[in-house]
This record gives sequence, structure tokens and C-alpha cells, in this order.
Amino acid sequence: MKKRLWLIYAMLTLATATWGSAFIAGKFAVQSFEPATVAFFRFFWAAILLFPLMWMMEKNRKKPNLKDHGLFALLGLTGIALYNICFFLATKHAPVIKSSLFIASNPVLIILLSGLFLKEKITRNNLIGMAIALSGVVFIITDGHLLTLFQYGFEPIDFILLGAVVSWAIYSVVGKVVLKKFSSVESTTYAVAYGTLFLLPFALAETSWNDVQQAPFATWLAIAHMSIFVTVVSFVMYYNGIKEVGAAKASIFINVMPLSAVIMATLFLGETFTPAHGIGAALVLTGVYIGTNANLFKKRTKKQIVKNQTV
Repeated sequence: MKKRLWLIYAMLTLATATWGSAFIAGKFAVQSFEPATVAFFRFFWAAILLFPLMWMMEKNRKKPNLKDHGLFALLGLTGIALYNICFFLATKHAPVIKSSLFIASNPVLIILLSGLFLKEKITRNNLIGMAIALSGVVFIITDGHLLTLFQYGFEPIDFILLGAVVSWAIYSVVGKVVLKKFSSVESTTYAVAYGTLFLLPFALAETSWNDVQQAPFATWLAIAHMSIFVTVVSFVMYYNGIKEVGAAKASIFINVMPLSAVIMATLFLGETFTPAHGIGAALVLTGVYIGTNANLFKKRTKKQIVKNQTV
């Protein structure tokens, strides 16, 4: 069981690390298209890939009823449509420091909502791990200059960023409910299908056929990356992680996302990896380890101590 748990944690780490690449790919894509259009193309191609994948992997699929479709529509509206419109708007208009910090605060709200609505147990380790990981994220995105956070005043874009955080938190919590009946592949596929439908009117309103024809190869490559790896592969892995360990614990791994974004920016955009990034990375990994290790800091009983001594 312990070996399987580490496999799940590795899967969640890989999934959320891949999400970090969306910051890089998004920078290229929003140069050619408006945010809602980038989101539409990302999930349109993802849906085309997901439906055949679902048909192949899930031979004994349950037929969704009206209530199920309502939940899938809510997933599509929150985690696919609203979150991604907010995310790409932030990519285009908000300072990276501010947007990264807002997105990184997701686990806080997810843990609170999971405790309120799903009755998931919020442990001391969850809270300690989340706090340490979040402090690491703040250290990374401010490059060790914590006072930088206070240089930005309240701006209208903050509502967009807050919308992204709330949308993803709702998506994660509702996803846990859906996963009681449907597999991670089914849940992701139906959510992406509904999200794509919600995004279509926005894409039609803000984009012309001429824009599509003139978009450079780099834009389509960025969208393809987001469709295949950031959406199809990572969403399925993340949802499977939620099913195995719960939304509260899985959400702690979201802190890996800004860490991977910094590393990829260093590799692909030529940005410098500073000592502050290294310290922040260590805090993130420590926080994730503490938050997911239920037995850490737990007092051992007299019986356990005697047993260990006799082995």
C-alpha cells in the first residue's frame, strides 16, 4: 500500500508540474489570440483526443443521468471555462508575481471547501504542509524579496485572479463527488466537453477566420502542448489522485506548479535560477512531504515503541 501511495504522489507531482508549462505556452498563445479563444482551442483539441481515449479505456461505462450531466456542466463551467478565461487573462495582463501568488493560494480554499462540503478530515499535517509549501511559493515568485508583494495595489485584475482561484476550488471539490460514480477519464472527458461548449460563443465573438489563418506555428504548437499534456494527460492523473487520496491532500501538490514554471522559464526563456528559487523549491517539497505524510509528528504509543525495540 505504501509503495502504491508513493506512486500516486509521483503522479500528482508530475501532473501539477506539467501545469506549470501552461504559463510558458500561454505566453506564446495569447500573442495571437484572445484568452477565451486560446482556452477554446486548447479544450476543443483535448476533447477530440479524450473521447476516443474514454471509449477505449472504459468499456463498461455508466450512462450519465440528468443530475450527472448537471455536475459535469458545473465542472466544465468552473474548471474549464471560467478558470481558463481568468488564467489566460492573467497571463496577458497581470504581473507574474501577483498572478502566481493568487493561483498558488488554491490549496487553502480547496482544503477549506473539502472540510465544509465533503466532510474530509483536515489534519494538522495538512495545514502545516500547506503553510510551508505556500511560503516556498511566495519565496520563489518574489525571488526572496518578500516586500515586493506590497508594491502592488488593489487592481481590477484582482477580481479575475480571485475568480480563477474560486473556480478551481469548486472544480476540485465537485470533482470528488463525481469521482464516486465515474472514472477520472470519464469525468475529465465530460467536463472538457461542456467547458468547450461554454467557451465556443466567446471564441466566435472575439476571433475571425483571418486570425486563425495568420496565427504562427509557435502558437499552434503551444496550444497543442496545452491540449495533449497539460489537459489530457495531467487532468486524468490529477483526477485519479483526487480519487485515491482526497481533494484536500491532492490540492497540496498544486504548489509544485509555480516551482515548475520557474524551472521551465529558466530552461526555455533564459531566465535566471536564483538562490531564492532554490530555497523556495526546498520549502515547497518539504511542505508537500509533510502535508501528505499522515504519520509524521504523530506521537507513538508505548506499545509501538516496545514493538520496534523487539524487532
